[in-house]
Amino acid sequence: MEITLESIQQLKKEKNAVILAHNYTLPEVQDAADYVGDSLGLSRKAAETEAEIIVFCGVSFMGETAKILNPDKKVLIPEPRAGCSMASMCTASQVRELKKHYPDAAVVAYVNTTADVKAEADICCTSSNSVKATSSLEEKDIIFVPDMNLAAYTARKLPEKNIIPFHGYCSAHHGITAWQIEDLKMLHPGADIVSHPECASEVLDISDYIGSTEKMIDHVRESSKSEFIIATEVGMLYRLAKARPDSRFYFPPNALCQTMKMTDLRLIYRALTEGKAEVVLDPEISRRARIPVERMLSLR
Repeated sequence: MEITLESIQQLKKEKNAVILAHNYTLPEVQDAADYVGDSLGLSRKAAETEAEIIVFCGVSFMGETAKILNPDKKVLIPEPRAGCSMASMCTASQVRELKKHYPDAAVVAYVNTTADVKAEADICCTSSNSVKATSSLEEKDIIFVPDMNLAAYTARKLPEKNIIPFHGYCSAHHGITAWQIEDLKMLHPGADIVSHPECASEVLDISDYIGSTEKMIDHVRESSKSEFIIATEVGMLYRLAKARPDSRFYFPPNALCQTMKMTDLRLIYRALTEGKAEVVLDPEISRRARIPVERMLSLR
């Protein structure tokens, strides 16, 4: 049987399901989704949906976040093996050890973490609101997990805080180097350098704009430039090209997240048909994790 966008849309209606997809997923998956966005936007949509079933196309922590916000709904992740290298670097026990070493510190957990880690946090954040989330805490000392690059970016913006970083990173973003960006700039001297804050500081230092994937799209849409060097995962090309079909975009060749590409139309159709690949969380972990996630979503 040929699986098409039309067949998925029909099945979605029959099941009263909503399909959410991250900006890094395959173009065909983005076309099938009801909403495509960054982690913050996806979290908000997951919290607001009235659908009975949430099909989350991305990586595992995203499905967990949707389940945390919707404990009574069925949340499906079409490819359960689609993990996040950054999320796997940090465990709840490691966070508890840090809290013992810094008993007066608050914990900010990037949304790119497991439910167990979120349960140990005071507030969660995304790349678009890490500064706002961190500044909302009264404590001066802040344990920031797991992304050391986002921690460094946040520390720059908040010199009044003592940011204690965990040494995790996104493999796709951390692998982007300043010399790669400089080489692209030599080839395209008129291009704006637009970077994600998960990149290393030396990349951010030479950037014209820094922001989450959704903010990148807004920047490109409003820019007077027509060429852009994009320091983030290459899946962003699809949405950027749709936002500015008159423009050219250049990516570092190694900026690829394999697990974001694991979900395809076949897996979405199978998830909707069989109802398997359901996200299941420990109720107590889910309850505790919901508090910092909701604190993040309350930020305006």
